[in-house]
Amino acid sequence: MLKVPDHQVAGHRAGDGKLGPLIDDSGKFYKPIQSDGRGSKEVAFYTSLSSNTNIPNHIRRFFPIFHGTKLIEASDGSGQQPHLVLQDIVSGRLNPSIMDIKIGSRTWCPQASEDYIQRCFMKDRETSSLALGFRISGLQIESKGSGFWKPERKLIQKFTAEEVRLVLRQFVSSNSSADSGVDPDCTFVSTVYGGSGGILTQLLELKEWFEHQTILHFYSCSVLMLYEKESVVKEMSSSAEVKLVDFAHIVEGNGVIDHNFLGGLCSLINFISEILTCSDVHTAKASLQDPKNYCYTNCDTQN
Repeated sequence: MLKVPDHQVAGHRAGDGKLGPLIDDSGKFYKPIQSDGRGSKEVAFYTSLSSNTNIPNHIRRFFPIFHGTKLIEASDGSGQQPHLVLQDIVSGRLNPSIMDIKIGSRTWCPQASEDYIQRCFMKDRETSSLALGFRISGLQIESKGSGFWKPERKLIQKFTAEEVRLVLRQFVSSNSSADSGVDPDCTFVSTVYGGSGGILTQLLELKEWFEHQTILHFYSCSVLMLYEKESVVKEMSSSAEVKLVDFAHIVEGNGVIDHNFLGGLCSLINFISEILTCSDVHTAKASLQDPKNYCYTNCDTQN
């Protein structure tokens, strides 16, 4: 039985007569194939992914598993429509904290229409994309005793650099909430962002590949970061995961490094590295002063 995803944080959402992705109980994610050429481009990317020898095996794990395409009943009631059949990344996770981060200061490819470029440019300028090289497109953070903190997209789009930094701290905190007056405690920062299997290590692995790969340029592609707080508390293991999603705007690299994506990825890495570094310093100080203080309160950082 197909249903609307509970944990979708960005993109077009199904329901109320709108076209959007669906999931089933077997761990598959059904994404409608766009009819304006972007859909066929994404299908072509996924189809070639498994046979593209230029993409190393250790990098393939960052892409959702592709199960082909399928005609299914569309969520908007328009009848059977073609869908990409992908891995449901959050399948098996009960209360995942998720952040969708669109990478790149420029989210449009040169081959796009002038009208589309202008619309993307306006959004890039009005959000943090142009200034930081990335923007948060959507998020949900498990909030103890109150479900999820899931801010509206209009609010997310207005995030400043300091608000982005704050949300990245809230993502790994036990006291996450919509109350901006609560200082995030960063309780889970070393387990989720740090460590050999943490998010920072995975992002650095991607960065190393993007520093050399010249086969593709990933415009308007997102990094998806997710983990479960319960796993951290019970098992001291976050099962933190990084995935790349959304490939409707990929173009050939023609031997040129994708500086747009690489620059945005480096900027995100810098933000997370700073949070880890400051948390380590202030946790050490807190152990001597106040054991309740887990994260920095006044750490000067530069981007």
